[in-house]
Amino acid sequence: MTKPLTFGLFQTMGPLGAWRLPDNTGVNFLTLDYWMDLAKRSEAAGADFLFIADDFGYPLIDGTVSPTAIEHALLFPRADPATIMSALSTVTEHLGLVVTMSTSAERPVPLARRFASLDHYSSGRIGWNVVTGAGQNASARLFGEPMRPHDQRYAAAEDHLKLAMTLWEGSWEADALKVDREAGVYADSAKVHEIHYEGPFYRADGIFSVPPSPQRTPVLFQAGASASGRDLAARYAEGVFLAAEPDAVRDQIADIRARAVAAGREPDAIKFLVAGTFIVAPTHDEAVALREKVTAFFTLEDAAVQYAFFTGLDLTKMDPSKPLATTDSETGRTNIERFTGSDGAAAPTVGEILEEFRVNGVMGNPFVGSPAEVVDQTVALMEHTGADGLLVQPGPTGDSASFFDLVVPELRRRGLIAPVVAPGEPARTFRERLFPEGTAHLPATHPGYSLRAGR
Repeated sequence: MTKPLTFGLFQTMGPLGAWRLPDNTGVNFLTLDYWMDLAKRSEAAGADFLFIADDFGYPLIDGTVSPTAIEHALLFPRADPATIMSALSTVTEHLGLVVTMSTSAERPVPLARRFASLDHYSSGRIGWNVVTGAGQNASARLFGEPMRPHDQRYAAAEDHLKLAMTLWEGSWEADALKVDREAGVYADSAKVHEIHYEGPFYRADGIFSVPPSPQRTPVLFQAGASASGRDLAARYAEGVFLAAEPDAVRDQIADIRARAVAAGREPDAIKFLVAGTFIVAPTHDEAVALREKVTAFFTLEDAAVQYAFFTGLDLTKMDPSKPLATTDSETGRTNIERFTGSDGAAAPTVGEILEEFRVNGVMGNPFVGSPAEVVDQTVALMEHTGADGLLVQPGPTGDSASFFDLVVPELRRRGLIAPVVAPGEPARTFRERLFPEGTAHLPATHPGYSLRAGR
């Protein structure tokens, strides 16, 4: 490898890791100290960002909430990560802060105002993971709304994003804000413009109330691996999260890059980050024993509940000796397409899918071994797929402690991660950290650039 890895830490505001382990700290997700400590440790380790995912869904079986999901804390419960972003910005100086907000659950104008405010409060370190929402069958039911078909959700997400970018980029010119006390002019009214947006799903006429933030548009991330998700990512994303087998990740990256170039963007305009779970210990045998201990907590029933959350399909009603009985679902397609076979390979059986989800979950095979072994595995994955870095999943303790304590020193020893930004060094925006050759704002090849007022 010739360049340092980009890496972020993944979390959700719910119990994470093997929460039944006595040393698991993920059960403390409802305390602010937990998140502030994690943010400080992430920055000290040299992480580029901390990402907290979110959704309004939960596992349904036969149209009602799964008791197993509640009892075993499977993708449930959840708190709101947007509420803590300002607090995390006060205990860090350089760490990017990424949060999910769903285009299915949020309206464009309040979402745009919230992100612009957070970008100000964090001095330009905020990112948005643009999703249509996970667990769509449950969240639509919770909101009392019909569930939009999958591809229509992505069409609406693009419309939502276009309106948000129009608000961020198109209402205020760069020098509109004056704060001239002597002249009595707060802002130049000739340089604050009404936007007029008419899309297939959303419309808006008026001015955006928040002055331009350091980045204007937050750094944009996307995680859908379906054809619709890859198309949205190719046109708009600056970072893409991927979780699949190495060959599938390699192919997805190549496909999204090709789509991005076809859309007029540069081939390196997107950072591709592969989900990586580290089961690591000082020795190989200790790591293997830890993996066996962790996987023993999860049952095939747990696996079926989690699979139903992501896909809407109930594997317990299918023949375990045969492939998926149906691939028809509007809840989510990524984890259906993942198990339909490709490149001539046979599709796995339902029983094999259940076992895969039991031991590996949605993120795929973990890195297992000593620090040197898991870093070797990481390098091999990066070289095979062409990815830019990692989205590090919580370890068994829920808080990435083993990654910080064992993996980061080995990565740093090999020069595989950038030096830690020293406290007091000039701050850069999150976008400038990810793309040092660029600026705080969207580049000229991004569709949002053309919306800039007064450019």
